[in-house]
Amino acid sequence: MDRQKRLLQLGGFSLDGFAEEFDQRLDLEQSSILEEVPEVEGPDDGKEKRKSCPLDPWRRKSNRPRTRGVFRRTRSINAPIPAPSFGPKACLKKVPPSQMMHVTDPSSQKLIWNESPLTVLVIKKMMDESILEPFKTMTRYLLEEKNLVVYVEAKVLDEGELHDDKEFDKYRLKMKTFTEGNQLMNKIDFIVCLGGDGTLLYASSLFQEGTVPPVIAFHLGSFGFLTTFAFEEFQEAINILLQGNTPVTLRSRLKCLIFKDHDIPSDLDRENVIAIKPKKLPDPPNLEFKYECLNEVVIDRGPSPYLSNLDLFLDDKHITTVQGDGLIISTPTGSTAYAAAAGASMIHPNVPAILITPICPHTLSFRPIVVPAGVELKITVSPDARHTAWVSLDGKHRQEIHKGWCLRITNSVFPVASVCSVDQVVDWFDSLRACMHWNEREQQKSFQPRERLRKGPSNNNLKKLSQNGESSVQNRT
Repeated sequence: MDRQKRLLQLGGFSLDGFAEEFDQRLDLEQSSILEEVPEVEGPDDGKEKRKSCPLDPWRRKSNRPRTRGVFRRTRSINAPIPAPSFGPKACLKKVPPSQMMHVTDPSSQKLIWNESPLTVLVIKKMMDESILEPFKTMTRYLLEEKNLVVYVEAKVLDEGELHDDKEFDKYRLKMKTFTEGNQLMNKIDFIVCLGGDGTLLYASSLFQEGTVPPVIAFHLGSFGFLTTFAFEEFQEAINILLQGNTPVTLRSRLKCLIFKDHDIPSDLDRENVIAIKPKKLPDPPNLEFKYECLNEVVIDRGPSPYLSNLDLFLDDKHITTVQGDGLIISTPTGSTAYAAAAGASMIHPNVPAILITPICPHTLSFRPIVVPAGVELKITVSPDARHTAWVSLDGKHRQEIHKGWCLRITNSVFPVASVCSVDQVVDWFDSLRACMHWNEREQQKSFQPRERLRKGPSNNNLKKLSQNGESSVQNRT
């Protein structure tokens, strides 16, 4: 029996069903996996032809002349096929789909529309008069030119200048308002953010119980690491977004649950199965607070003068006891925020990981670490702690954690799809350079060879040297 067929049977795979599923996925992904390259010039034809390399997972022999092909990415990060083998006799054990984590090529993450978008949520930075005119311009464009239903916060329309602007009244009457995020569930097709990074964080916080609509953010704030679009090009950006096939960065979020005791139900991740059609599920009776954050969870000592004393568990195994000012649990998106200031590495948002960073630890050996995105973290106040701890989520919703309580942190199944200005890689490095001046310094100068030393002294220079020598002798005498 063919070796690869044998490996599939050892791993518990059905060859016929697996091959059929593989071919179906191949048809969908072949355009993004392969890169067209010119065919080698043969004796029968003198012209160059461009052909895509045929992807053959079983490497069947063919009588056709081989073309040179280059794969852009492998189909899996662990093997060229979804059933990795290790040597002639070893392979991975088959696992249920709920335990599989799919890592896709970032360049293949593009937004498409199943139906034409009809509704848009416009979020603007509050208490900033400089954004009022861009807000008016954007909403007029979305209402008149694109015929979209525009949702805004009720408090936005109550701002002084907007409320007193009589010319804007006809547009105000066409808008729909809301006061709480749960009123937006399944009503918004995409989000427009006008402001800075805090505006995008706030937009993410409005969608706590399900999927987050795609977000396009325009830089009208202070820092703007996450807002990659300039407002001057908003019409072109909106048109490209509405057409679809737009690159997006999937920014993972952290699901944070605070329990009053250690009795944590085992089926908390049951929404993973119903993520496509989420429905409201009852919360456990001992659940104190829940929140999905985009940047980080910060556990600190609060107003206490004593060290925080926190026990950290990973998949129910005690990892360490944190003694210091606190702990930062951040997403890759949050790695360029508070965690970066605390000395952590900056991680690209497409990396599936959770970053654990201590705040001023009492031991110099406690360095920031990165753990896989699929783990479960639990943080409790140590029984020997002298005081309680405090938790803040994306800089808000500050909660006190008492002894016996438990903070559970996992990766959320509802990421934020942030629309890219160029692509996932270029946007991130442009933000690093523009906002943090990453690795910017004067270029080191190269060695400049001395032409006169290389060629030797000229006759004129020799004459000057001899004259100088004679004059010095005369002065001495």
